[in-house]
Amino acid sequence: DLRHLPPELLLLVYKIKGADGNILITDAMRAAGQTGRESVLGGRLGGQRVIVEDGVAKLPDGSSFAGSVATADVLLRSGVQSGIPLVDVVKMMTATPAKIAGGKEIGAVAVGNKADLVLFDEALRIRAVLKDGRPVQIKG
Repeated sequence: DLRHLPPELLLLVYKIKGADGNILITDAMRAAGQTGRESVLGGRLGGQRVIVEDGVAKLPDGSSFAGSVATADVLLRSGVQSGIPLVDVVKMMTATPAKIAGGKEIGAVAVGNKADLVLFDEALRIRAVLKDGRPVQIKG
C-alpha cells in the first residue's frame, strides 16, 4: 500500500527475488473497502477500536499503524507506482501465489481453469469481476 513499506523497498525486493520469488497479498482488516473513518480490529466484541485515515488503520491516538485496509487493486497500483512492470505485478498476485499454494485451476487464464477474472481500465481501476465466468456486481 506504499504506507507500510516504502516504494524503494518494494522495488528492491522485486529486483532481488523477481516476480517468481515474491507474492503480493492483502492482509486487510474489515475496514478495507469501507468508507467509514472508524472500525474495529479483531473481534467485534472486545476488539481494538481504530481510526482509518490516509489509507491505513491507526490506533485512536494516531501513534501507530493498527492494520492494513489496502484491497488487492490498491496493491496492484502500488506495485506499478513502485516501478515494477504491470505484467510482473499481476504475476505476483496470481500465478506465483497459485504455484506456491499448489493451485491447479487458478492463477492463469487457461482452458480448464476457473474463470475468476478482474478487468481493469487504463488507470488500473476495477471495471468488471467474473467469478466462475459469471459477472459479479461491484461497488462503484
